[in-house]
Amino acid sequence: MPRAKNAVASRARRKKVLKLAKGYFGSRKNVWTVAKNSVEKALSYAYVGRKLRKRHFRALWIARINAGARMHGMSYSEFMGKVHKSGIELNRKVLADLAMNHPEAFKAVAERIK
Repeated sequence: MPRAKNAVASRARRKKVLKLAKGYFGSRKNVWTVAKNSVEKALSYAYVGRKLRKRHFRALWIARINAGARMHGMSYSEFMGKVHKSGIELNRKVLADLAMNHPEAFKAVAERIK
């Protein structure tokens, strides 16, 4: 077996992983092999979570717009179709904010597209 070399880089690599594992429970925070597995899994979850967050927010915006549109006698798809056809360039995030926090502004948009 060859002689192990470059302990500086090896230690730095381990310290980096153990630093990421700070706050984990039990041996996950201080045992190298367990911490490495936990950190790798956590990083993969974080990557997937960044994609899921976009889906979840879009679904939330759609639900809010749908609720606002139904108060004005339209379904979500009907409302969005009319918004695009009338040339109003407001995205779902802004429309959802209007529906939740500024109902009078949302009503103005609904009246404009009818």
